[in-house]
Amino acid sequence: MSDAGRHFVTFDQSASGERLDRALAAALPSLTRSRVKALIESRRVALADGRTIEEPSRKVKTGERFVVDIPEPEPAEPLAQARDLDILHEDSDLLVLDKPAGLVVHPAPGNPDHTLVNALLAHCGKSLSGIGGVRRPGIVHRLDKDTSGVMVVAKNDFTHQALSKLFAAHDLTRIYQALVWGGPKLPKGTIDAAIGRHPVDRKRMAVRKTSGRQAVTQYWVERRFGPPLAPVASLVAAKLETGRTHQVRVHLAHLGCPVVGDPVYGRKSRSNAAAPESLKTFGRQALHAAVLEFRHPRTKREMHFATELPQDFKRLVSELNDVK
Repeated sequence: MSDAGRHFVTFDQSASGERLDRALAAALPSLTRSRVKALIESRRVALADGRTIEEPSRKVKTGERFVVDIPEPEPAEPLAQARDLDILHEDSDLLVLDKPAGLVVHPAPGNPDHTLVNALLAHCGKSLSGIGGVRRPGIVHRLDKDTSGVMVVAKNDFTHQALSKLFAAHDLTRIYQALVWGGPKLPKGTIDAAIGRHPVDRKRMAVRKTSGRQAVTQYWVERRFGPPLAPVASLVAAKLETGRTHQVRVHLAHLGCPVVGDPVYGRKSRSNAAAPESLKTFGRQALHAAVLEFRHPRTKREMHFATELPQDFKRLVSELNDVK
């Protein structure tokens, strides 16, 4: 039953009320419960009528028929695949680079190779830290596929542990630049709003009033484009005081000015006639990790890295300079 392919499971009364992940693991004994849970969360389990199920804790009903789609097995370890990397600093302990937009950080369902990890394995060989696991060697933090900017990678376990502590304690500086629709009412401020999983769409994050983890973002407006009181767009800097998933994107959307091009938290189109077509059709989220500052774990030297906006982002900003 562990072979790749499509498998059908129908439950009788004895499974009624059981968690779906537990019931499927019992029906497909060659699969562990954790494996079944991963299949469910990656949208590979559906009802016979085609409705995808994403909740491992969903209760089974008598007579329900499920389709389980088991993918071909992936390599146990990522392959080394060479590609050009924009390396800002490298020593025996760590590597700092400017990640381009469009590059996935580590292998995952749908992106099994040609990731940053594959490129790092080709560049660093076996020296990468193993703490992140075989799928994420050296990865201390990550940027979304379509977010560009500064990342630090650990080359040994000592550095990985030390950097992880810095990130956990927020004892470092991370500043993003984002092009947003409209703009914040105030020129600067602090967004203190807890973030957790969206109550309906579990693949999204959301500001949660009664649950979620504390999330704090400082922001300031660098430039406004268009009328001062009703700008078409604004270039905003955001400094993370915490590090929640999609924090900048969620907080700016919560403020009423979502990131341009954001397919999850943004707006697909705008009716503002003053907005150039390039703003409406920008093909990715206009978000850049501009600054990273931290103390080197071994030398204790303060490290500072700042990168310019990528070319597509720069062109968009340049066009906005003509908006009246």
